[in-house]
Parts: sequence; structure tokens; C-alpha cells
Amino acid sequence: MRRRRLAPLLAVSVTATLAPALAIPTATAAPAATSAASPSAAEGVLDRYAKQRPQWKRCGADTPAEFECATIEVPLDYRAPGGDRIELAISRIKSTAPDKRRGVLLSNPGGPGGQGLYMPLGMQENLPESARQKYDLIGFDPRGVGRSSPVTCGLTPEEEDWLRPYKKDTFGKDVAWARGVADKCREKAGDTLPHITTRNTARDMDLLRAILGEKRISYVGYSYGTYLGAVYTQLFPGRADRFVLDSAVDPARAWRGMIQWWAEGAEPAFDRWTEWAAGRSEKYDLGDTPKEVDRTFWDLVARADERPIEFEGQPITGDDIRSGMRQAVFSPEFASEGMAELKKAAAGKPASAKGLEAFTGSGGTGEADAADAAEVPSDNMTASFWAVVCGDNSAAWSRDPESYRRDAIADKARYPLYGDFASGIKPCAFWDRSVEPATKVDNKVGSLVVQNEWDSQTPLPSAQALHAVLKRSRMVTVLGGEGHGVYPNGNACTDGAVTGYLLTGRLPVKDVICKATAGSNAEARKNRKRDVLPGSPLPERAPGRF
Repeated sequence: MRRRRLAPLLAVSVTATLAPALAIPTATAAPAATSAASPSAAEGVLDRYAKQRPQWKRCGADTPAEFECATIEVPLDYRAPGGDRIELAISRIKSTAPDKRRGVLLSNPGGPGGQGLYMPLGMQENLPESARQKYDLIGFDPRGVGRSSPVTCGLTPEEEDWLRPYKKDTFGKDVAWARGVADKCREKAGDTLPHITTRNTARDMDLLRAILGEKRISYVGYSYGTYLGAVYTQLFPGRADRFVLDSAVDPARAWRGMIQWWAEGAEPAFDRWTEWAAGRSEKYDLGDTPKEVDRTFWDLVARADERPIEFEGQPITGDDIRSGMRQAVFSPEFASEGMAELKKAAAGKPASAKGLEAFTGSGGTGEADAADAAEVPSDNMTASFWAVVCGDNSAAWSRDPESYRRDAIADKARYPLYGDFASGIKPCAFWDRSVEPATKVDNKVGSLVVQNEWDSQTPLPSAQALHAVLKRSRMVTVLGGEGHGVYPNGNACTDGAVTGYLLTGRLPVKDVICKATAGSNAEARKNRKRDVLPGSPLPERAPGRF
């Protein structure tokens, strides 16, 4: 990881526009006070960083000429702006109509640990021309991620495998694994990881705003990016212009509770699937009633627990089936196709590899390109994921390994599909304490929350919870909508509501209810198979992220 110590600089005058922008607010301060900070802290950051002028150049020979990249420097620790600094990789595509330009539109693809540098390319492709005229599209790899001084814990692929089902016989090994990951991260990057947090990434966004010479920023954030956007509005309420928060995280459940919501949200989706499949028993042959479909599923799990189902030399265990089904059931058609093929494989009949993707993990690889692979450590996404998930709110994680055993057993009974995966022990049990308290999101900044009814990563109640604490927000709910990530998806109702807000800044008078279309759900299924969110031109490497 590249890190430098900043030499002392002469103080420079700061305009009133920039003066409050880089505050170091307390986590629980009221919105009106969140931009206030110790003057020395704010002035120290501005003195050293806000006068940077990015050296823009074409991002690569294989990218469009208008897609430009640069690097800026930000403080590792905003409480010590004269200390170590790290690099932040940024990108832009300028407005197509400077005379109609409103400002900048930042974006984040999710994660934590998702690379956002190339997001402007996806936004350029998917946004209507009217929106591209309004904004410079700004992308960035969050601190510690991708090309922004990437962190590493030196983890092996086996150590990166973190969603582990509870087993009495293996729990001791899982505790040792979790402790070992935390120890390796502390040894490899212990001085850096405490500062790879959502709060600091939000501060980076505001410093970027100042460097670009903007009074306010607009933003489109997906999944984890909704939490990042919400934290920004909490810390810098006067700097937020038009904020779209798509597939939303409940800030009160960051982060252990959000992982547990994967199990809670899967149960109603599973029940919906059994009804759907029973109504199409002639096609899928999984059972004539929801109860029979349920029994077909759990019989296959029990069979694979006793002896894994072999497919093309790959064993499929009962845990593989439960884990794969957790995401698959949010699309009943995809789940039914997968179960029909799994039933064939269990009977020793020819089965489709494509149909079994949910259980074999043989979908799109999502690997980074060669340039990124050479520059970014192989475990960077996992290392930065744990930095945020553990470091944002260490108080959410018990320090007692036995409490995870109890929770995993109880939640497997309560949420049999995925409860033990979600509630089992994680490296956060052994992580260092957070350097700051968690951010309490509770403000009146206007924003637009967008959510599918059936979302495997951020279930509908999660988005409703974010909507409730963003007191001036409006929410667009897509009834029957499947998939993680909504905008844009070709649905005139949802696309129209979001685009209209980006163009005019006017939120809907009241919350909007849209209905999914066959086309929008088909697009979601296509994106799910590639593990890619709308607006992002590159697939995410790991689907077990926000």
C-alpha cells in the first residue's frame, strides 16, 4: 500500500464555500451540527489537500478518449491531517452539454470493497442523454480499494471463504479461522485498516467535491453505496444535492445485522417460490403443492448431506444447496430451473451446467482485467470488506465466540435455509475496536430510495428502514421486482421517477409504487448471472457482498 507523510505546507486562505466542508463531526451530532468541527482539524485538511489540481489523462488505450483518470491524495487519518496520506484514484466523463451542466454525479457500485473507478462508463451507457448533459460523471475507487492505495491481509483463497455453515465438529476450526484472519490483517496492515471506514470514505468524497470546485455533489449509490451515501448526508447535509440510494442498507444494522438479514429475507422468498413452483408442477416436476415442493427441496439437501451429488466431477453438498438457494429463490423461475436440474443430477440423469450454476458457483468469473490484477492484491476486496464491516461498528460484534455458536444454532432453527451461515462467527469477533463510534443516520436531507420487493442482498424492510430515518426522502418500491439493483432497468415507472429527480431535483410528492415488468425482471436475472449492478460496466468478484 502506498502511503506518504505530508510535508508541512504554508497556510492558505479558504473561501467560505469550502470552509465547513471537511469537518470531522461526532457520530451522533444533530444534522445542523454535523458540519461543525474543531477549526484546527478542518483548516488542517483544507490547507494541505483542497488546493490539489488533478492531472487528468485518458484512463487507458482501450477506453474512450473522454474517460479520464487522475490521482489525488487524502489523509489516512482525518484527525491528523499532517500525518500519513494515501492515494485516491478518480475518474470522470464530462457533461455532453456544458451550457446545461448542473454539477457532478458521483457513484458507488457497492461492496464494501467494490471498485468504482469505471462506474462512469456504465453510467454513460445507461443514463439517458438528458442526464448526461446535466452532470460530469465522477467515479472513484474508495480508500483501500482497487487503485486507491489498496490494502491486503495476505489471505489465501481458503481464508477468504467466509460464509461458513455451523457444524458442531468444525466450529473450533471456524473460530481459529476467524481469529487467524483478524491476526493476519492486523499484522499486515494494522496501521491502515482502522482508517478504512465508511465515515472516512464519505470525507474523501467531500474532499473530492472541494478539489473539483463544487459547492454540492449529486450521487447514485447501490447496495453498500446507499449506506455510504446516507453517511455522507449525515456528515455533510449542506453538501448533498440529488442523492439516489438504490437497493438500500438499514444503517442501524451495519454490519452484523445486515448479514443476518440475508437469512431473514430468504425465508419469505422461499415460501413464495414453493407456491410458484407448485403452480407449474407439470413443467418442473417439483411437487403439486407448496408443501410437496418444500419436501422435495429438503429431501435433496438431506441426500446431499449424507452423500454429495456428483456433477461433472464436482460434489454438491447440502450446504452448497442451501447457500445457492438463498439467492436463487428471489427469482422463482431461476430457482425452479436449478432445482429441476439438481433433481436430475441426483437421479444420475444428464443435467444442465447452466441450470446448476446456483449450486456449483460456475457462473461468471468476474475477474479483474490484467492491468488491475497486476496492481491490486488478490485479497483486496476481502481485506477492504472486513476493514469496513468490522471497523465501522465494532460494538455490533460480540467478542465471545460461544455467543456465535448459540446464535448460529438458534438462527438455523429459525431460518433453516441460511441462518447458521449468516450468524456464524466472523473475523470481526477478533478485530480491534473502532476508532470512531458508528454513524447514526437521522437527518432531513432530501433523497430518493429505490428498492425491488424481492432483493436477495438488501431485503425490502432494509430499504424501508433507511427511508424512515432519512426524514425527507421518498421511496420508489417495485412490487414484484426481482434482483439486486434497480436503476436503470427499462421499467418506465422506475426509470422515469429516478431520471426525473436527477434532472429536476424535485422528489415525488409521495412515495411511488411501481410494478415490475417481464423485461425488467429478465434484465435483473441477466445481471445476477454476471454479478453486476446497473450502471457498473464490470462484474463484482464476489456475490456475497452488499
